Amino acid sequence: MIILGIDPGFARMGWGVISKNGAKFSLVAYGCLETSADVGLPDRLEMIFDGILKVIKKYKPDLVGIETLFFNTNAKTAVKVGEARGAILVALKKAGIKSADLTPLQVKQAVAGYGRAEKSQVQKMVKTLLNLKEIPHPDDAADALAIALAAGSIVKYQILYN
Repeated sequence: MIILGIDPGFARMGWGVISKNGAKFSLVAYGCLETSADVGLPDRLEMIFDGILKVIKKYKPDLVGIETLFFNTNAKTAVKVGEARGAILVALKKAGIKSADLTPLQVKQAVAGYGRAEKSQVQKMVKTLLNLKEIPHPDDAADALAIALAAGSIVKYQILYN
C-alpha cells in the first residue's frame, strides 16, 4: 500500500510518501511545495492544487492522511491554511483517492506513542520507523511523513472521504 501524508500549509505544504507492507513501513519520497507571497491568492491556491495532483500522479497513493488545522494564535494564518487545505481536499476528491483527517494529537500518539510528544520526539520516531540515516528536512516534510505513518497505522479507525 502506498500512503501519502500531507502537512497542509499556504506558504509551504509538506508531503511524504511511504509504502506499507504488512507492519513494515518504507520511505518512498518526500518534499515541500512552496508558494510565493508575491503571487495572488487564487494563483497560490492553484499552485497547491496542481502541485498535489502532480505528487498523486507520480506516486499513485492508495490512501492519503491529511492533518487537521490547529491554531491557537493567528486567525489570519489559520484562514489561509484552511483555504490551502480546501484546495488539497478538492484535488484528492478529483483524483478519487480516499483521505483521512488526522489531528496533531492522533499523529503524535500513533508515531511517538504519546499525544503530547515534542516535535523532536516525533521526528526521531519518523527516522526510526522508516529506517533513515537522518531526520528528514525541512520540518514540514518530516511532519508529512509522520502523518503518513499515522494514517498507515490508525486509518481503519478513521472516517475516510472520497
